[in-house]
Amino acid sequence: MALMLHTAEVHVATFDTLRETLAPGLALRHLVRPDWLAEARAGRAEALRPQIAALIAGADGPVVCTCTTLGPLAEELGALRVDRPMMQQAARIGRRILMVYVLESTRAPSLGLLESLTAPGAEVRPLPLPEAWPLFETGDSAAFHAHIAEAIRTALRDGGVDVVVLAQASMAGAAALLGDLGLPVLTSPHQAMRALSAG
Repeated sequence: MALMLHTAEVHVATFDTLRETLAPGLALRHLVRPDWLAEARAGRAEALRPQIAALIAGADGPVVCTCTTLGPLAEELGALRVDRPMMQQAARIGRRILMVYVLESTRAPSLGLLESLTAPGAEVRPLPLPEAWPLFETGDSAAFHAHIAEAIRTALRDGGVDVVVLAQASMAGAAALLGDLGLPVLTSPHQAMRALSAG
């Protein structure tokens, strides 16, 4: 059984839905800790080390951390960080990558992981959208995803991109609004679930 460590309740439905289509035989258990994201955003992620370590040690299967901010620490302690399969896929697809994110605490871990996987000479262009995060916090998912999609369209008017990466799991719904771009738009929940189903 895979344990999904979330920091927002909305991710439970996202991963349950993906499991039905990508890995119907996979058993999932969810743990939601929004307080851990609050601690990490306040610069206290290291204080969570004992709790996350105990959680991973006590799990009876793989643990997937779906919080990008906590991802590096969780991975260090033995979990799969949700964005690694996506970043690996992005690095395989092309050399010009648009990395979109909405939380500043996501920037460093996401950019660091992506740059560690890309070939020399690859260009990673960050696109911060902090103004979108309050829409997610208030539960307005439709407006949240629409804002992200429109900002990506604006950023791509000059071209020069091979693949778009939606750095946070919460952003995945924006991909459905970008199907006409003519280039891949990668989301971490989809790529992580594919990795889990592959064993």
